[in-house]
Amino acid sequence: MAFNLRKLLKLLLAASVFLAVDLWLFSTIKRNFSDLMLADKKQLVAAISRSVPASPAEVRPWLEKAKKNYEDLSILYLKGVPGVEELELFSLRGELATFFKERESSEEFKKGLESASYMEPYFTASSYAVGGKRVRLIFSPIINKAGDDITGLLLVFLEDAATRGFARLLDLFTLGAFLLFVVLYGIALFLREPFVGYVVLGLFLIVGIFIAFPLFEALRLTFMVKSRLTLETWKTVLGNLQYLEALWGSVRLGVLTATFSTLVGFLFAFAITRTRIQGKKLLTAMATLPVISPPFSLTLSIILLAGNNGLITRQLLHLSTFTIYGLWGLALVQTIGMFPIAFLTLSGVLQAIDSTLEEAALDLNASRLRTFLAVTLPLAMPGVLSSWLLVFTNSLADFANPLLLSGSYRVLSVESYIEVTGMSRLGNGAALSILLLLPTLSAFFAQRYWVSRKSFVTVTGKPSGRLANLVSKPVQGAIMTAIMLITVFILGLYGTIVAGCFVKNWGIDYTFTTRNIVEALQRGRDALLSTMSLAGIATPVAGLLAMIAAVIVVRKRFPGKRLLEGLIMTPFAIPGTLIGISYILAFNKPPFLLVGTGAILVINYIIRELPVGLEGGVATLQQIDPAIEEAAADLGADPARVFRAIVLPLIRPAFISSMSYTFVRSMTAVSAIIFLISARWYHITILIYNFSENIRFGLASVLSTALILIVLAVFGLMRLLVKQSVYLEKRVSL
Repeated sequence: MAFNLRKLLKLLLAASVFLAVDLWLFSTIKRNFSDLMLADKKQLVAAISRSVPASPAEVRPWLEKAKKNYEDLSILYLKGVPGVEELELFSLRGELATFFKERESSEEFKKGLESASYMEPYFTASSYAVGGKRVRLIFSPIINKAGDDITGLLLVFLEDAATRGFARLLDLFTLGAFLLFVVLYGIALFLREPFVGYVVLGLFLIVGIFIAFPLFEALRLTFMVKSRLTLETWKTVLGNLQYLEALWGSVRLGVLTATFSTLVGFLFAFAITRTRIQGKKLLTAMATLPVISPPFSLTLSIILLAGNNGLITRQLLHLSTFTIYGLWGLALVQTIGMFPIAFLTLSGVLQAIDSTLEEAALDLNASRLRTFLAVTLPLAMPGVLSSWLLVFTNSLADFANPLLLSGSYRVLSVESYIEVTGMSRLGNGAALSILLLLPTLSAFFAQRYWVSRKSFVTVTGKPSGRLANLVSKPVQGAIMTAIMLITVFILGLYGTIVAGCFVKNWGIDYTFTTRNIVEALQRGRDALLSTMSLAGIATPVAGLLAMIAAVIVVRKRFPGKRLLEGLIMTPFAIPGTLIGISYILAFNKPPFLLVGTGAILVINYIIRELPVGLEGGVATLQQIDPAIEEAAADLGADPARVFRAIVLPLIRPAFISSMSYTFVRSMTAVSAIIFLISARWYHITILIYNFSENIRFGLASVLSTALILIVLAVFGLMRLLVKQSVYLEKRVSL
């Protein structure tokens, strides 16, 4: 207890010293800024005073001109010498004259009039409320041409918002710096692993500023109507059966998409990581192809091939009653577009499984099917559930595909998007988007509860260098047949995009041309370069941050761990429209003035894709025995070295998957960044969407194809630069 008390006293002493320095530093800055602003305003008012006309008839036009030129100040002209003659008042606002007459006898006004009489300007120490605004006053003398007397004075009302706003900002920084010092120094004093404490604090700051704060701004908007606190927005939303129908529609679509995507993703991941099939690199490319294109590209391909006037349905098969619009068409498009999420997560999980238990089951005469169902599938279940959850939340948040293909089927993301962009009802749109958190959080906590009740440790520090072959030749043939059918379908969709590069306008004019390529690259060059630059910055940051968060969540215990994990997962459950709106509300004012910069796009990329990396890292870490890290710590390695030398190599597949997915999603983002782009930082997918909306499918196809090629090239480069450790490399045994 004495030892703790000594530390506490040490903390209080250090905090007191820091607070004194902190207050002195920021008060000095505040005072210097105020003096600088005062000097500038005095010079401005002196210049205005010298321009006052001598003729009373010219005073009003002069006041009108001054009002036009100086919007942040108001002028009351007092003609005459105070205390010598009756003052004649001139102003465009009658309330200024009334204000002066009411306070003319006050001590500060007497002092101001006296200073002006002696040809000295006077700046009031107090601020006053005039016309609903806080203002500071300057008594400025109007000196005659001889320079030896005054003919009157100006009482200038200066809006003090900028100075007071800066003062509040400095007060906020003063408090923030003090609290940050206390927390950091307290962590260093009281925690056994200060580095872990700093990491947890950093993660909380990140999610607090870039997730909780914007969502709070959006939530606050749902309770505000015309600057008045009210429940009208929520009464409208919860009392509308159309919105509740859309919520149920989103849940149905999410369940179907998540289930089908997880099955397809598991099929590809299992075939590539656990069988001896040929062409694994090609299949990996096919499994990641759907996620590296704009989310609406597949929908456009489906419409052009199987829509009401599609190439296949109408021109080849002459179907008149078939429709691709609605629930099942959406489930098909979202499954093809989102199963790579499951594949990228499951491939790392299946690769990391130690086959010792599988080999033991086979040695005990268990069949391959029973071994798979009793050993392999349960061990991979954290990854399966994580994949399902990620696809489910992604499906709920998607609005680009439903916007084009939903038909009469209602989903809440589209309703929210229409409320925001079509109806300009930001509060309603935010409320509808917030409703999507209910099914997502329910699925998240159900998944976490199930996983926490079981153990999935398989990597113990002595892993096998091979993987058991659980697939017979007939089963392998069936798997390959299913994969090839899916691959052919995917290639058919993307073949439509490639073919669109060489026709004047798909669906209208099929004349062959190459002009689309030249025109599209010329018009999209700047957008493509800015998109690549920002995605390249976000990719390594998001990957490393996700792995750090995964280690903290899985390996460490600290207050608020579930809250931290829930906040990190939240962005994947939120429609991009809500993210974009909340970021505009939160970061369009001090102290976080980021709207219009490239930084807000990078932050959006990182925060939006962080859940994927976290889930992949968590699923992989749950298979690694913590005794490996404990042994390194016992040998004297600090937490940073343990993470860098032990953990990161072991979770390398999840790390690479996280970076790959972040880069892909950054390059193909639509919903959130459509609100955040600027003339300086444009985005290639928005340009593609604009071309598609204007029926310039040829130009959209060229840019989509270029985007796909760029992402594939970066994928290949990433695999070369970040090679898997030879000690973790596994081969499927015969």
